[in-house]
Amino acid sequence: MLQMPRSAMRVAAQYQPLFRELGIDADAVFKSPLIKTWRKLNDRENCTLDATLRDEWQIVPLIKVGSDLAARAQAFLRSLRRGAPDAALVEVAAPNQRVELRYHTEDRRSEFLSGGVPGWSWAGLKPLLDLAHVDALYINFLSGWELDLETTQLLRQHFRGPIYCDLHMKVMAVQANGLRTPQPLPNVAEWCGCFDLLQANEDEMAMMAPDPMSLSATALAAGVSCLVVTLAKRGAVYFAAAGFDSLADLPSRSGLATAPRGGTGAVGAVRTALVPAEVARVSPGMGDPTGCGDVWGATYFSRLIAGDKLGEALAAAHHAAARNLEHRGATGLANFLRGELSLR
Repeated sequence: MLQMPRSAMRVAAQYQPLFRELGIDADAVFKSPLIKTWRKLNDRENCTLDATLRDEWQIVPLIKVGSDLAARAQAFLRSLRRGAPDAALVEVAAPNQRVELRYHTEDRRSEFLSGGVPGWSWAGLKPLLDLAHVDALYINFLSGWELDLETTQLLRQHFRGPIYCDLHMKVMAVQANGLRTPQPLPNVAEWCGCFDLLQANEDEMAMMAPDPMSLSATALAAGVSCLVVTLAKRGAVYFAAAGFDSLADLPSRSGLATAPRGGTGAVGAVRTALVPAEVARVSPGMGDPTGCGDVWGATYFSRLIAGDKLGEALAAAHHAAARNLEHRGATGLANFLRGELSLR
């Protein structure tokens, strides 16, 4: 049985007696039109890529956006330092997706989705991909229906560069009231075969396999070179195919050299380790955990693109996620991750 959770607010210890005395109702606060969300259109993945990519790289978003937010989305795109000057979003006549987050603890929350921007067909995506001339792809399933399996398989066959995927909402269903609930992912091996690098958190992993080791066996056999399962405060555990330590070790995706396994295609032992998280400089319960996984993944991939070894990229991702926890919302996040002045 699913139960609608009540909203919760994190309040500094010195203010808690006052909030109890006044009897402030969190639900009434969240429903007030005067309350604005921390996370705005300025999504964390693009903010993070903008802050961490090297100068020779540009961000080319292949994103559909609802007509109700199209103008704001284009303005945000123009604000990115690493944004390609000719990049544009695809506006569709539908309300853009919006997600309401209700935190119960720092690590546990409920999500409610609204909006109706449709996913991509291969016929619609391929011409844009050909025009974009991109060298690497970062895929994050934020609604869960951006790509179906057939389209993703065609994308893998067509695109020769590295593909990174955060499965994220691919393992979530949406109930009639918008509540997102876990849903097992069918055809796990087929999905894994579409990506070079794969990211999932513990809950998402549980929708694909009974444990990280089982998922790594499936993923690496299907062609993934490195699987990372993020573990919140405990850090992340990675599983790297034999011979993989950087993007230079990815198997060739052209002609007869295409390998059925990840890494260099060599036979050998899988390398795995738990990499502890970096401790954020924020009081317990007072950080903003929204989007830490998004910031983690975007940093990890951007550092691999820059030529970092696996261990270096993981350390950079942990540092960025800890910094994200210290920052309220996404506005100004790119500047904050660069170490510049930012409103928090």
